[in-house]
Amino acid sequence: MTASIRTTWTFHSAGSIIFGRDAINQLGEIATRLGAKRALVVTDPILQKAGTLERVLDPLRRGNLVVEAFTGGEPEPSMRAAEACLAQAKSFRPDVLVGLGGGSNMDLAKLSATLLTHSGTPRTFVGDDKIPGPIMPLICVPTTAGTGSEVSAAAVVTDTENKIKVGILSNYLRPRVALVDPMLTVSCPPKVTADSGIDALTHAIEAYTAVDNATFPLPPGERTVYQGRHPFGDMTAEKAITLIGQYLRRAVADGNDFEAREGMALAALLAGLAFSNVGVAVVHALEYPVGGAVHCSHGAGNGLLLPYVMRFNLPARVKEFAAIARLLGANVQGLTDQESADKAVDAVERLRNDIGIPRRLRDIGVQEEQLRPFAEKAIGIQRILRVNPRPVTVDDLHGILRNAY
Repeated sequence: MTASIRTTWTFHSAGSIIFGRDAINQLGEIATRLGAKRALVVTDPILQKAGTLERVLDPLRRGNLVVEAFTGGEPEPSMRAAEACLAQAKSFRPDVLVGLGGGSNMDLAKLSATLLTHSGTPRTFVGDDKIPGPIMPLICVPTTAGTGSEVSAAAVVTDTENKIKVGILSNYLRPRVALVDPMLTVSCPPKVTADSGIDALTHAIEAYTAVDNATFPLPPGERTVYQGRHPFGDMTAEKAITLIGQYLRRAVADGNDFEAREGMALAALLAGLAFSNVGVAVVHALEYPVGGAVHCSHGAGNGLLLPYVMRFNLPARVKEFAAIARLLGANVQGLTDQESADKAVDAVERLRNDIGIPRRLRDIGVQEEQLRPFAEKAIGIQRILRVNPRPVTVDDLHGILRNAY
């Protein structure tokens, strides 16, 4: 099938972005401006126990909203969790949803907002651009610095029957408001900080090294939210990579380093803007079956795989990888672009090791006989594989996994 050539690009975001320390205090006013009277906050037991939920409910109550919380969120959420959240939402009948937490909770809120507006089940909308129209007003409040879900057009859930994570992509999923308060990430433990931060770096690097927009290989008749590399994506990805190089180690080492927390919150937001317009690629395609099978966190799986995929993609993106090395603070003075590009992979490996991300697939419980089936599952995720700067075969994917094993 002949691919169409894209000659224009667009840039989408949340309806508005509110960023800053203690911005959560504005939540009641924000919800009221949306015309809301009943708010359902979607979160998890950990944030409830930590008191973060109460910090969100309080400004909503002060805004005279009737509030309720779904606290059944879970890491790498299952279809079952999505269905439970929807059942409570249908009973409560909110007119705004607030996704509070990491990407998992925000994604559950996105799914509920979709299914309260359009009939169906979570499986109805799996894939690219299948949501037929706008969804219920949604405010996303991240408590980790990583997924970028507060501005993205994606929701990911785990299909436990098939042991794979599946994605729903639609610009209708972008929240009406992204409220980013770096102070809400202060209680985030070191491992979650590390996993989330390396996830943001993966988003930024995959966007920055994606196939060019002008040659994005979209088959005729297909629609997608991803569109390949373009100037706005480059701008947001570059700043995200720089901030992560400056602040991720610090945020992991000291959760009360407010400057580092603020830098990482901004990095995750910017990386979210980059990848949710440009696209993610082979790292994510491989992580979906790996994470679905061994239940590692999405960030840890991405961070483990990232340098191996970078080495595969390097021949197609030498100048871009050379730039990444500089952005991460590597000393590349006097080096050729090729030498600098190699330094980019080294810099990512050092960062990954410094913050405690596993180095090998065997370290997270993967068995060697699983590698080929993982590659065969990943090759079917063409909506993101076509974003990759190098075309890939199932043998290529198997080779990357073998190197990572």
